[in-house]
Amino acid sequence: MNIGILAVDSNYPNLALMKISGYHKLKGNQVEWYNPFNHYDKVYMAKIFSFTEDYQQWITNADHIEKGGTGYDISKVLPSDIDCMVPDYSLYNLDDKTAYGFLTRGCPNKCKWCIVPQKEGKIAPYMDIEEIAVNNRKNIILMDNNVLASKYGLQQIEKIIRLKLRVDFNQGLDARLVTDEVARLLAKVKWIKRIRFGCDTPGQIAECERATALIDKYGYKGEYFFYCILLNDFKESFERINHWRNKGSRFLPHVQPYRDFNNPRQIIPQWQNDLAGWADKKQVFRSCEFRDFMPRKGFRCGEYF
Repeated sequence: MNIGILAVDSNYPNLALMKISGYHKLKGNQVEWYNPFNHYDKVYMAKIFSFTEDYQQWITNADHIEKGGTGYDISKVLPSDIDCMVPDYSLYNLDDKTAYGFLTRGCPNKCKWCIVPQKEGKIAPYMDIEEIAVNNRKNIILMDNNVLASKYGLQQIEKIIRLKLRVDFNQGLDARLVTDEVARLLAKVKWIKRIRFGCDTPGQIAECERATALIDKYGYKGEYFFYCILLNDFKESFERINHWRNKGSRFLPHVQPYRDFNNPRQIIPQWQNDLAGWADKKQVFRSCEFRDFMPRKGFRCGEYF
């Protein structure tokens, strides 16, 4: 069989596509990124966002098309015989020291801006770190949505420390769950560059301050990274982002305008795009106040105040 792989709306390594590629290569099938000039027995399309374009109408060179991902169907999952596969990291030309995976799936929270509870349900064990860190891969990108909410997740972090792996929980941790004991544990982890937290509401600022102070108490000296959803209030959003700017260079906010999954025609307010454009360009963020930021010729963001 000739298999085509198509990531519709993201260049970030897609775990499902890598597992699909690994499964078909193990069966002796030919796998490649989709090419409109070749013919395929089957094309797998992965789409993350509901608001991005669907290219299926342009695909006329495949006998069968399989679509998956949150952007198509939040209830669809990989078959168990594919889901257990070691990902084909060569699909994205990844180095031989890095692995991607989940220890847990789901989240007990019900944040209005997050689709994970609807898609995956409450948090539950999913894989063991040793099933992810295979073939001597020591740098592990973990995509759990709330690993600290799971006793199993905490046990896995303890195992990560014993195995001396370097990790990044790239979806962020929940600062509200950082107790003194958890802080001591997190300070022992070998982090890939930084620890990430969610900071999506004004109340989470204090929780992130508390959590980072606890972790620092146990010797952590690296960066902190804060995912910050922008909601409807400009003043609140700006003050939440600017709080971390005033904390210093170890504290880095990352701004994400709120996307309504059920409204693909949603228009993002211009102030959210401009606030993201300022905060997510770190050289600009550190050298320029938002009031003085000029995202377009003739417009200074001081007008928002």
